[in-house]
Amino acid sequence: MSMQSFNIVAGQSNIHWTGKKVTGSHFGTIGIKSGRLDILDGQLTGGGFVVDTTSIKIDDVADAALNKQFADHLASDDFFSTVRYPEALLVITGVQDSRVTGDLTIKGISHSVDFAAETHITGDTLKASATIVVDRTNYGIKFRSGNFFQNLGDTLIYNDFTLDVNLTAKALNTSI
Repeated sequence: MSMQSFNIVAGQSNIHWTGKKVTGSHFGTIGIKSGRLDILDGQLTGGGFVVDTTSIKIDDVADAALNKQFADHLASDDFFSTVRYPEALLVITGVQDSRVTGDLTIKGISHSVDFAAETHITGDTLKASATIVVDRTNYGIKFRSGNFFQNLGDTLIYNDFTLDVNLTAKALNTSI
């Protein structure tokens, strides 16, 4: 039996996010602060990571003033409240084959999420990827949600947003 722990390398890991609305979508990146993944006999068994919510970037808005306005809005209480909640957290609570269950905490509110993950180990490097679909209303993010507001027309923002997570981690130890 071989157990390995891997520290996530923040500078080589990231999240690409996509949010959709009636008239289109927006996308960007958000940084990983830290984390660890645990592997037993080549299979993911646990771990988690910390997301730096203050690092949210918008990649599809080229106009600098509009981009700043949008970024400030995402940082506001309408969305991620990054001054009060500069971090989000995912803690893996279970793994069955390639399905991962975890507790996702955003704005101090935790909910279980379930997603498929892929891991590949080469030498002392672990690469992991997953796509996580998040219902923002579970975390108190209700701005322009059809669940809470009527007659939004083409200003409606869909509740689900997608996080495409890409992690690179380096081995800490090996035990038998």
